[in-house]
Amino acid sequence: MTRRTTIAVALDGAGWHPAAWRDPSARPADLFTPGYWSELARIAERAGVDFLTIEDALGLQSSVFAGSDERTDQVRGRLDALLIASLIAPVTDRIGLVPTVTTTHTEPFHVATGLQTLDFASRGRAGWRVQVSGAPHEARHFGRRTFPPFDLDAARREDSAFVRELFDEARDAVEVVRRLWDSWEDDAIIRDAATARFVDREKLHHIDFEGEHFSVKGPSITPRSPQGQLLVTALAHQAIPYELAATSADLVFVTPHDDAQASSILQEVRDAESRVGRRGRPLSVLADLVVVLESTPALATAALERLDAWNGAPAASDALIVAGTPEQLVERIAALTALGYDGVRLRPARLTRDLEQLAEWVLPAFERADAAGTTLRERLGFERPASRYAAEEVAA
Repeated sequence: MTRRTTIAVALDGAGWHPAAWRDPSARPADLFTPGYWSELARIAERAGVDFLTIEDALGLQSSVFAGSDERTDQVRGRLDALLIASLIAPVTDRIGLVPTVTTTHTEPFHVATGLQTLDFASRGRAGWRVQVSGAPHEARHFGRRTFPPFDLDAARREDSAFVRELFDEARDAVEVVRRLWDSWEDDAIIRDAATARFVDREKLHHIDFEGEHFSVKGPSITPRSPQGQLLVTALAHQAIPYELAATSADLVFVTPHDDAQASSILQEVRDAESRVGRRGRPLSVLADLVVVLESTPALATAALERLDAWNGAPAASDALIVAGTPEQLVERIAALTALGYDGVRLRPARLTRDLEQLAEWVLPAFERADAAGTTLRERLGFERPASRYAAEEVAA
């Protein structure tokens, strides 16, 4: 049987090009309105997109990595990703919703309950994109910690103790969240009026997590949600984040720029799984692509050049920018899946223009029939795990 290609779409403001808001198809006046996000989600759902990711951060967007800038010709400001997902949930039926929620400066208990609530609101379609924050100006928003200026060169060399600490903290945060998601067994709620018992207290569990960064007793205040364990995802570019994904996530987004790099990144992901001793299902791996789509290659190139001119410089992106026809994008996706990728996460350079092109021309080229079941985990072929605490009781 042919493997089903996973197609995700990443939503961010007016689009992934910093000048997207100036494109005639853009809706800059609507960026902070419920209708804008609901309509994008409906377009993606009708097209058969498997899930949406929603960008977020603890500071304003910036053209400076891990810093702030003074530009006023680019979109600044965004709505909270978890709340956007909660807004979208009631107006969609099938599409997965994966907001970005940062582990740095946030409390795992609040992260766990917020995402569990989204899973209830969406009837089992929630996920989580884990992200860290190492920017000093973002730390100052909270006032509890001070961070040194971010050393990008050290981070690229992977000899930054600070970066390692951020990702170690993220690993602990995900572990706390996952334990809290399991802290209620599936049948903990009884609702037996005759015996006046609403809950079986023996099926709520203290997680008793003690680590370098967190000490959390538990249990959660939120019952176990439809998926039990939500789909956890991460974006990774090198060994340290690959190891976080291998330790803590179900799915990882990566950013290959050609076939040779795509093959080497896949091997790096599998090597990271070996280093951390990952058990069970291997990571699902999706390649990120920024897309500018038009009916001819010349028109797509011209559209990208126009955006770059408005920006004052070519757009910088961690992911490959594909400016071409829908047919060329289909070919690129097919090449990635032939190399062993589970699918792609597409970042429309212009919302809504490129999302509409994806919906009309690209998605129909792939088999979009739903997998068995209705939850995001089921859609992507993941089993629903039992609570670890229920499993421990059975084993005992």
